[in-house]
Amino acid sequence: QVDLAESGGGFVQTGGALRLSCVASGRIFSIDNMAWYRQTPGKPPEFLAEISDDKITKYAEPAKGRFTISRDNTMNTVYLQMDSLKPEDTGVYYCHVDRAQYLVASSYFPGFDFWGQGTLVTVSS
Repeated sequence: QVDLAESGGGFVQTGGALRLSCVASGRIFSIDNMAWYRQTPGKPPEFLAEISDDKITKYAEPAKGRFTISRDNTMNTVYLQMDSLKPEDTGVYYCHVDRAQYLVASSYFPGFDFWGQGTLVTVSS
């Protein structure tokens, strides 16, 4: 099993910045892609950014130019630096792992589609 724990959310004024962190824990051998999603009330989670295990990044339009995703493979941690925040960035931000290998007893098994509990970001106008 892989557990994801986000942190770093909070209240910020328009134009401000926040840095979100997500730590993956468990008896992890490897993690493939790590991503950030955002959800607002009444809508499904919206993809923002993804980073592969070899640090190739992808961004959705809302994140391009303002958000930067990075990861520390030694710490099984992914970050999202968010700059020039706008009120429409308000939402719950979730960390996602698409595939990971983790140890069960003495064998490694693949697991898929892991989500964290989310961290709330509120941007005031």
